[in-house]
Amino acid sequence: MATPPPPQQGAGPYPYPYDRNNPYAPQAPQAPQAPQVPQVPQVPQVPQVPQVPQQTSYGAYGVHPQPGAYGCRVCGAWPAAAATVRGHQGMIVLMRFLSRSGPFCRDCGLATYRSMSSDTMWQGWWGPLSAFITPVTLLMNLGPRAAFRRLAPPAGGFRPPLDPGRPLWRRVPVLIVLVPMLLVVLAVPTLLVIGLVVGDDEPTTLSVGQCVRNVGDWSDQELLVEPCGSPEAEYRVTRRLQPGTTCADGEFYADLKYGPGGSTTSCLAPLR
Repeated sequence: MATPPPPQQGAGPYPYPYDRNNPYAPQAPQAPQAPQVPQVPQVPQVPQVPQVPQQTSYGAYGVHPQPGAYGCRVCGAWPAAAATVRGHQGMIVLMRFLSRSGPFCRDCGLATYRSMSSDTMWQGWWGPLSAFITPVTLLMNLGPRAAFRRLAPPAGGFRPPLDPGRPLWRRVPVLIVLVPMLLVVLAVPTLLVIGLVVGDDEPTTLSVGQCVRNVGDWSDQELLVEPCGSPEAEYRVTRRLQPGTTCADGEFYADLKYGPGGSTTSCLAPLR
């Protein structure tokens, strides 16, 4: 196979060879270069700031610790119980029915219960129907009170819970109402016990020759025995009547209860 001859100098698309010793010699044109893309200056990296836990209505938690549960409507704390506390105001002719619905935490619920019940104790009686509605309202509030007392201490709220304050029976408005009512309630059995213990005094059986005075009416005699020499003595017992006999003119008849067995009367003669 024949070998092709080497290419001659000056052959090809550029007839003038490059001569580095002669800078004025014609040179072959250079191939076009691709345009350079300008470099974008790099932005210095900013150091990352540590993330702060997101603040929600339940404190520093991303989600509620009890999924599906609601926090207190007042402070956002949990646990909370859904309950309705009621109140009543009587205004002689008109009346108002009050209520606050939960959920409430333990402290906010007890504060709401004690406040509304205390107001009802002195505002709820002033009306014919309100006198019956008020005790029913106070009894209905015992259910929410029991639910609040079963809760654990509140935690994770967006504000401090309400202060429950003094117990209901230690508040001044309640004491002003309860003390008179308690006295009225205790007065009836106290009087009954006193009546049973003391009883009515048995009338004195009169004897002939005794002196008495009458501190009542003759239709309702109350004869008291007095010494005959006393200035308060008014009558002297002269005799006891027998069946078929009567007292002398000017004498008075003593009641049967002053005779023996309560069946015999006596005659009373005036001393003056």
